[in-house]
Amino acid sequence: MRLVGYFTAVAEHENFGRAAAALHVAQPALSRQIQRLEDRLGVRLFDRTPQGSRLTEAGHAFLPEARRLLLTADQAVLAAREAVPAETITVGYADDLVITPAVRELRRRRPAAVVRTKHVEWDDARALSDRLVDALVTRAPLLFPDAGLDTTVLYEEPRVLALPRTHRLAGRVSVTVGDVAGEASLDCSRAEPAWREFWRLGPPSADVPAGGGFDFEETLDLVAEGRAVLVLPAGDRRVTLHPDLTTVPIEDAEPCRVVVVTRAGERGALVGAFRASALACLAAPAFAIK
Repeated sequence: MRLVGYFTAVAEHENFGRAAAALHVAQPALSRQIQRLEDRLGVRLFDRTPQGSRLTEAGHAFLPEARRLLLTADQAVLAAREAVPAETITVGYADDLVITPAVRELRRRRPAAVVRTKHVEWDDARALSDRLVDALVTRAPLLFPDAGLDTTVLYEEPRVLALPRTHRLAGRVSVTVGDVAGEASLDCSRAEPAWREFWRLGPPSADVPAGGGFDFEETLDLVAEGRAVLVLPAGDRRVTLHPDLTTVPIEDAEPCRVVVVTRAGERGALVGAFRASALACLAAPAFAIK
């Protein structure tokens, strides 16, 4: 399904570069995926030219069938998910947030319910809309648009600056937003503008391509190499696993918020019960910053 979706995107944009931007993938990776699809089908789907990409005769024949295939697959997924009994809930959590106390309390309150948990990637904008999860514990501002979502704040979390131990600001008791303003920061061009402005206090790093595409470990390596600094929530413990990095509190930065996000108008009783459990059990931890 993923390969077929990539094919329809290139066919609609008639250009690998524009399709890659719309899909939030690197252009070489998209080209490889299309090549995989062509190899599996045993036909060439596109003629590549300096001006763009044109469908071959085989590509023209495949395109309407590919669109029908994707639509049928989406309908099958929704039918399966809508058949799940009402007393079932899947709770998602992003990054390294811990939801165990709230899940334990929900199971105590609703012993007959099926309560599942699922780790959601930090940039997964479709987990709620595609019903992969029914409630999501994450940090705000959200990386994705919040239209059609209800958000409940659990607690506020200060922000810190992650930087190499050899950096000029390392070892300070705290820094200010003004101290960070001149430091090159990593950028994620596919994120919501409010998210980018919140987490990037300095100018984009000229040494790292914009757009993201790095996993968290790769991002920490870029910071350790001195190519940029990184603003993080104080509770993100993953940075402490990198021996070459340290964190410094940003004393005058607006805190981020840990929130529960659900689909707007969700009437499931378990969703409301989980929100209540989260408010009761997920309090702000003591932030030990090293």
